[in-house]
Amino acid sequence: MLKIGVGKGDITAFHENAAMLGYAMFHHIMKDVETPLYARTFLFKNAQTKICFVNCELGFITPAIKKGVLKELKKYHSELDYTQENLLISAQHTHCAPGGYSYYSLYNTAVPGFIHEVYEKIVSGIIDSILMAEANQKNGRIYIEQGAFEPETTISFNRSVKAYNRNKDVEPVSFADRHLATDRSMTLLKMVDEHGVEIGSMNWFAVHTTSLSNNFYRVCSDNKGYAAKYLERDKQSENKDYLGIFAQGNCGDVSPKWIHNPKHPFQRGKYEGKYSDDLKSAKYSGYIQYEKALEISDQIKSTANDVGDQLDAGIIYVDFSDINIDNKYVDGLNDCVTSPACMGVSMLEGSKYDGPGMHPFVGFFARGLSKLYRFNQRMFVRDQVKKEAYLRKFKAQGVKDIALESVTHRIFMAKHARRFLIPGWIDETIGNIKYFDVQGAYLLKPWTPQILPLQIIRLGSIAICGFPFEITTIAGKRLQKTLEDALIGKNGFEHVILCPYSNAYSGYITTTEEYQEQMYEAGHCVFGQWSLNALQQTFHSLAGQMLLPIEERKLSHDILPPDFTEEEIEKIKHFESATARKEKKKTEKKMRRLEKHALKMNKRVKSPKI
Repeated sequence: MLKIGVGKGDITAFHENAAMLGYAMFHHIMKDVETPLYARTFLFKNAQTKICFVNCELGFITPAIKKGVLKELKKYHSELDYTQENLLISAQHTHCAPGGYSYYSLYNTAVPGFIHEVYEKIVSGIIDSILMAEANQKNGRIYIEQGAFEPETTISFNRSVKAYNRNKDVEPVSFADRHLATDRSMTLLKMVDEHGVEIGSMNWFAVHTTSLSNNFYRVCSDNKGYAAKYLERDKQSENKDYLGIFAQGNCGDVSPKWIHNPKHPFQRGKYEGKYSDDLKSAKYSGYIQYEKALEISDQIKSTANDVGDQLDAGIIYVDFSDINIDNKYVDGLNDCVTSPACMGVSMLEGSKYDGPGMHPFVGFFARGLSKLYRFNQRMFVRDQVKKEAYLRKFKAQGVKDIALESVTHRIFMAKHARRFLIPGWIDETIGNIKYFDVQGAYLLKPWTPQILPLQIIRLGSIAICGFPFEITTIAGKRLQKTLEDALIGKNGFEHVILCPYSNAYSGYITTTEEYQEQMYEAGHCVFGQWSLNALQQTFHSLAGQMLLPIEERKLSHDILPPDFTEEEIEKIKHFESATARKEKKKTEKKMRRLEKHALKMNKRVKSPKI
């Protein structure tokens, strides 16, 4: 029997008029708080090992967050012995949570900048949840069960059907049947104490946490947050400390929206009459997920679902910018590689259904610039070292029209962002990028992380595989098979659960076939067309090490993410954006108008006769 603890910490890092993270739009700012945001923690301990699983109501986790949590725990609670290996921090991926907590500059451009108060609130809230879990441990067991949504349930829809249909291992679907092009299964772990009282549960299900669109200006945990709220409210009558985690699955190409209204710039959920109805849609999607979680949890009646009490963990860091892929992971092809992170024009154009970006006309112009830049590099670069680097990049990135290059800090043909031909006053995000470039924020570090963590934590017969990407439905299916082939039936492993948005973040993972379509997901598949194959290769290696005795494992930590100096962080610190200044002026104007109205009303009141 295990020791199991649960904890919940507040991470509602509200910073008025700073942009939120999920849609990366400068106008998507925080004006108010609709729901609090929480970090939820499960702690598992046996005589030899402890494992801590944290899920946060955030867009994603940054390396700065995990590093900050571990640093504070080591400084003030060193006796608890937390390490990179035994702590996994994941996100449920709401798009209406604060930004500004990454040291990597690209993720701060819309905000704009790093906001220390936001970072501190998130770190302290996660630590609060961990300490709470440490304080209320009970003897307990873990049970596992799986269920699936019926096809007619309006819960998840593939938003990139053309790309999905390119896959060689799928039956093509029509746009009308896009709900069949998703993983509709939910895997649930149920924790019960020695007296049969439920301690909590956590589940994984694939649907983007984007019921709320980019014109919703209040901090909110969105559909998965509501699902957790409903389940905890239901179960806390029996156990006031009950905890419900709704973690994210293979949702890279999966949307909760399915209703098209030509009056709106994107699709809507069940309630589509007004922009404010997005909130009703979020609650609707959350309620359906809650009902399914409750149904699966109630199905667990037998100890046959008990996963056991073995605990283990391992983590490796991989430089995804420079991987030569073994041909067994790419159907016998040779010379398949990755390259430093590049973002495509299709990424800047956004997802048609969840949140469009630049105007198609601007996108057409941008593609022309990208092709001109590629031609220039192929034809006129004479330096042999640079030439080889360019050729590797183009081989890896394939058909992508490259817009941004993370390591070289290029925007199209501009070697320095400040010299990009489009002036900052046309687009505020471009203006922010230019501002940070002038400050020297791009001198030493890439815009996005290149060295990333892969982690496997073992809970009994379960391998929970954490990775820092958004992964599409079929890419997730293929990665799942790779890990199942490596683990199932060996050393007591019986289940593999994929856990995206864990410990860091660096874009999407698509299949090679989907990549050729260059929809939004492929444009944000930053390490190139064989990114999935690289992930399969490196994760397979980690899985193999996890089958060895601890003393024989070779989990090299020679390559680690770079540290950011105080000086570098200072160069990316938050500043008041043009949008924030406009909002402040609007608020001040409104207050003056109200004051004038109040003064006018007071003058109309006659003095009483004495």
